[in-house]
Amino acid sequence: MERLAARSVTIVGIGAVGGHAMEGLARSGIGHLRLVDFDRIDPSNINRQLLALDSTVGRLKVELAQERIYQINPQCKVEILPLFANQESIDKILDPKPDLLIDAIDALNPKTCLLEAAFRHKIPTISSMGAALRTDPTKITYGDIFDTRGCPLAKQLRKRLRNRGIGEGIFCVYSHEAVNFNYGNEGADEPNDKSLGRSRNILGSTPTIPAIFGLTIANQAIFALAEKEISFS
Repeated sequence: MERLAARSVTIVGIGAVGGHAMEGLARSGIGHLRLVDFDRIDPSNINRQLLALDSTVGRLKVELAQERIYQINPQCKVEILPLFANQESIDKILDPKPDLLIDAIDALNPKTCLLEAAFRHKIPTISSMGAALRTDPTKITYGDIFDTRGCPLAKQLRKRLRNRGIGEGIFCVYSHEAVNFNYGNEGADEPNDKSLGRSRNILGSTPTIPAIFGLTIANQAIFALAEKEISFS
């Protein structure tokens, strides 16, 4: 418990997966959490996101997350950054270096930029692969991103990371459940707000699978952070 209280974790993306990862870490006694998300609660979030209630629609996710963590563990130091993760904001997100980074972003370009930066700065990372469209919790597992199978998001990330000279060394939680989705058309349209990246496809999710992803990430993080040297297996 003393070791966990001395650890710092940065979570990027406080949606369905990231919100549940945050919850698990807050209840484990992690001493310092930095939460990064530019978004506000939308009614469409209510089916799966921990922070999404009828009463919280329109509020910043990071502000709600900070309030919730203080109700769970008032001793936890909580920093919030209402930022969109991209090439321009990565340095601010990762400075100072956390003991562990949790990547719960669902957009390819920001996700690739974040993982590349964490890899080059030697920051231990757990990255969430695709939770949308899945229905079978028994097919959720974890491992190196270059050892994954059956996940279209992981396939695209491997390609992009390999093109940037990055190989094994990024731990992830993923599902090998077969889904019918092609990331090849991801981001084909330009967004209205250029600062928030390209538009993304909207994929359906159950209330349960993203939560299991997030809590699996939290579980792996807790046991890694409790050791003297952080590693995953």
